[in-house]
Amino acid sequence: MEFGSRRHLMDSPQPQNTTDQELGDQSKSSSSAAMPIMVSILVVVICCTCIYFVYCWRWRKRNAIRRAQIESLVTLSKSDLPLMDFSTIVEATNNFSKSNKLGEGGFGPVYKGVMSGGHEIAVKRLSARSRQGTVEFRNEVELIAKLQHRNLVRLLGCCVDMEEKLLIYEYLPNRSLDAFLFDATRNPQLDWKKRHNIILGIARGLLYLHEDSLLKVIHRDLKASNVLLDNKMNPKISDFGMAKIFEGEDSSEVNTGKVVGTFGYMAPEYALEGTFSIKSDVFSFGVLLLEILSGQRNGTYYVQQHGHTLLQQAWKLWITDRASEFLDPTLSNSYSTSEAFRCFHVGLLCVQANPDERPTMSTVLLMLISDQIQMPLPTEPPTYGRANTISDFSLSTQTGSSAYNKSVNEVTITLVEPR
Repeated sequence: MEFGSRRHLMDSPQPQNTTDQELGDQSKSSSSAAMPIMVSILVVVICCTCIYFVYCWRWRKRNAIRRAQIESLVTLSKSDLPLMDFSTIVEATNNFSKSNKLGEGGFGPVYKGVMSGGHEIAVKRLSARSRQGTVEFRNEVELIAKLQHRNLVRLLGCCVDMEEKLLIYEYLPNRSLDAFLFDATRNPQLDWKKRHNIILGIARGLLYLHEDSLLKVIHRDLKASNVLLDNKMNPKISDFGMAKIFEGEDSSEVNTGKVVGTFGYMAPEYALEGTFSIKSDVFSFGVLLLEILSGQRNGTYYVQQHGHTLLQQAWKLWITDRASEFLDPTLSNSYSTSEAFRCFHVGLLCVQANPDERPTMSTVLLMLISDQIQMPLPTEPPTYGRANTISDFSLSTQTGSSAYNKSVNEVTITLVEPR
């Protein structure tokens, strides 16, 4: 009986063995489910590691380029311009206080400073958000250090300290031309004598850049906000960040993939085809001359109001022999009729659609100062700025419009790319 009971126990199912098998199956199932999760985590880790290494590589590359640029700027400043100490500039501008801020352009903010001896300066500080600031900084230092003319703004020195890049200019208390020309309260201060003097001064400065300096320079962004006025209202051309030097005597024009400038001042061949030459500057001068005569800005607002550009308005009055209606009403009858009409005629010659028909700046200056020279009849200005085609341009990107009312000893950089 005992033997039968023992046999019965031996023959009965073993629950422990069944449990072990189930656990083994569950373990295999858990391992199979965990495998995709582990693979996913591994892939994420590898991807994050790769991204991190790429980021580090690009960061080091950017820093290497930045250091090389700064080192080259330091070398350049030592050889061509006085290199000023950063602490001196900080003290002169009261640590770049808001009360000393004069304005801001595409390059960055501009501050008024007073040196220890009482000498006033204008300090242009490269903005950390300016992507092309280093390029324009070097361009200004290279150009203005070699250009000396009474109608060009004078660069006194520069400062390169770690990430800080500063340009130090002479301080001009009367701000820029647009601060007077397009301000209803200050516009009457520009009588005919002052306006005529400003026109001649700008022409002389541009002639120096094109023909009389050691370098043949095309400004590419001549406009009212880039003409500064000294205490005697003498004009000085500023903003050489976008200027280009022509290589060789036989160079006549250059094609560029990037169009820089301000809508309303750009020559049609430059705005639409990317081709610029000294005649592009002549066109900008013509626009500026007509603005000085009329007291009105040739821009988007004018087109929206009148359905055509200021240039088209000038042409309409020219062909109907009503040139006197184009002149700023604040001039009243205090202007010289012969000088004003000659300026009007020259302005239309400068803004002709065909660049070959535009005069050079030497001829422009001669026509402005002499009543003996026979001037050709102008042809119609370009019509690409009419209301029906104005949407072809990226007007919202121009910094000129936002910097007009606060342009003081500053450089504004405007990029406009045709669509």
